[in-house]
Amino acid sequence: MRTKNRKVAPQVSRPRVNVVTLGCSKNTHDSEVLMGQLKGNQMEVVHESSHLQTNDIVVINTCGFIDNAKQESIDTILQYSALKEEGKINKVIVTGCLSERYKPELQSEITNVDAYFGTNDLPELLTTIGADYRHELLGERLLSTPAHYSYFKIAEGCNRPCSFCAIPLMRGKHVSKSIDDLVKEAKFLASNGTKELILIAQDLTYYGLDIYGKRNLADLLRYLSDVDGIEWIRLQYAYPSGFPMDILDAINERSNICNYLDMPLQHISDAMLKSMRRGTTKQKQVDLVNQIRNKVPDIALRTTLICGYPGETEQDFHEMLEWVEETRFDRLGCFTYSHEEKTHAHTLVDNVPQEEKESRVEQVMEIQQGISYEINQQKIGQTFKVLVDRVDGDYFIGRTEYDSPEVDNEVMLDATMDYVRIGDFVEVKVERAEDFDLYGKVIK
Repeated sequence: MRTKNRKVAPQVSRPRVNVVTLGCSKNTHDSEVLMGQLKGNQMEVVHESSHLQTNDIVVINTCGFIDNAKQESIDTILQYSALKEEGKINKVIVTGCLSERYKPELQSEITNVDAYFGTNDLPELLTTIGADYRHELLGERLLSTPAHYSYFKIAEGCNRPCSFCAIPLMRGKHVSKSIDDLVKEAKFLASNGTKELILIAQDLTYYGLDIYGKRNLADLLRYLSDVDGIEWIRLQYAYPSGFPMDILDAINERSNICNYLDMPLQHISDAMLKSMRRGTTKQKQVDLVNQIRNKVPDIALRTTLICGYPGETEQDFHEMLEWVEETRFDRLGCFTYSHEEKTHAHTLVDNVPQEEKESRVEQVMEIQQGISYEINQQKIGQTFKVLVDRVDGDYFIGRTEYDSPEVDNEVMLDATMDYVRIGDFVEVKVERAEDFDLYGKVIK
């Protein structure tokens, strides 16, 4: 019996999604949620793969916070748009803060992008890619960080009126996640090897006011501390005004809550703090730092400052310099002011020249470099618990509880002398110290 020849439809490979993340740790978290949803839809997903495929859908998660970040986002969009024109990838989709803030302008200027989405458009973005938003995947993410630590976003948006900040324009009002949902997410992460939770939000200390009627970060910390497998919990992005002191009680009570607090103070001059609409004063900030250190003497305090804000005089700046010298923050970052549209400060004259802004940043960081060196020298001979993050050349590189990844000091371990596993905790005796790095040996 003869059979008819049948035409077999050609196999069409399903598109791969390549997610590119720009900006802060909150964007990292959002990209991981997106990738978790795609994986849950049985789609192939990679993060910032350099091995491009012609059927790739590239999703760029952009930053729109300050000028440099915006330019990097635009350059990245143009780069992948050009690759699309050359036929090296299939589609380009843009999401995140820049797209939320400047969608009409981007659509008119970069026309070969397939779609633009804002910060809260995940279901629509997934539909465009050919996936469904799955509510049952709450808390499940595909980590782009090493598995042993995870950025852990407890809230979205911000209610603060800071004059220089465009975050509320891009992220909206503060919305806390529930304790139940966050504990569920923490348990999922711990079951997959996460040992450190790095708590992030636009404002950690506002947590709970919208859903519990009170600042509830301390209670959340205790619930997260009870999750099996979580050995470090780290606090980033606290706000000084209305700071809930019971957080410090939780830090003292629980050994797996790190003696670490990132609290961006931005400035110390009363004139600048008032114009920045920070809701605090120099004396209140000085008192708060002293109270925190008195209550948790071993705490590492990190802050960030802005130089060149409109109207910042030489006197304002030198007041900040003296304060940095006196306060001796353990960690400090400093940035030049960026004049952002639709912020309150945009109505002011951006009257500090860019060169002067940069000079002031250099002066602050020179002082901080000296402070960091002196603090590090005092650690020689001491032993610290270190979490090993990665290997680089002849060194394993880790961190103490006083250091957050990517922004703080690191501990260097000679890989020719000691063998450790990435993601493990080890006891390290410090033998040498530089401005921002410690060199040590694993204690057997």
